[in-house]
This record gives sequence, C-alpha cells and structure tokens, in this order.
Amino acid sequence: MDAAPAARSEAGLIHQRCRWCGTASFRRLLCPVCASSDMDTVRSEGVGVVVRSSVVHRYTEAARNESFVRLPEGFVFRCRVVGAAPHLVHVGARVRPLAESESDPEAGAEVVLELCDPVGHAEWR
Repeated sequence: MDAAPAARSEAGLIHQRCRWCGTASFRRLLCPVCASSDMDTVRSEGVGVVVRSSVVHRYTEAARNESFVRLPEGFVFRCRVVGAAPHLVHVGARVRPLAESESDPEAGAEVVLELCDPVGHAEWR
C-alpha cells in the first residue's frame, strides 16, 4: 500500500480564520480586516497559485526561489518553492504543501511548497 497519498492528505498549511468576519490570514495575531483577536486555527487543503516569483542569492551560495503564493482561502504569503530550478518557477504555477516537511510554520520556520507539475532537472529537487 502506498503511504504517499496518506501523507499528502495530512499535509496542509495551518492558517487562521477570524471568528467574527471569516477572513483568512497567515501568521497574524489580529484579523487584518476587523482587528479581532478571536481566531480559529484551520488547515488549508487547497492547491495554491504562484502570483510572484524571484530568484535570490542571499544567505546561501546557491540560488533559491522565493515566491508569493495565493491559496484558495484568499490570503497571499511568502514562501520557497521547490521541485524545479529556481528560475523555472513561474507565475501561475500550481503549488502544494510539501508532504515530508518537518518544519513547523507556526514556529516561524520558512514555509516550503512544491510544484504540482514539476519541471526541470532532478538535481534541483
């Protein structure tokens, strides 16, 4: 039996949803719309879309991708996209949470997403 679909179903991005106005947000203490602190923690199960992508070289010798991704819940956040060479991640590419990610986004760690339709060379994965 393949464990990948089960792991993929458990993968997801944890975000907050305001109990007052229903606005979804990521890593916020207060709702960006109504300033309420009454937030529910929910898991996103949707596939995001890259809305901005760039290649950066800071803090490492190797180039890496830094993108802004919009999730179906309506919020945009900054993350790193893997699964292709950094310059091959394009606007409109579909991305999903990395199933084997051990980092905890709530603890301030970098959020890493992977391309749904990977392109490029295997050494960039």
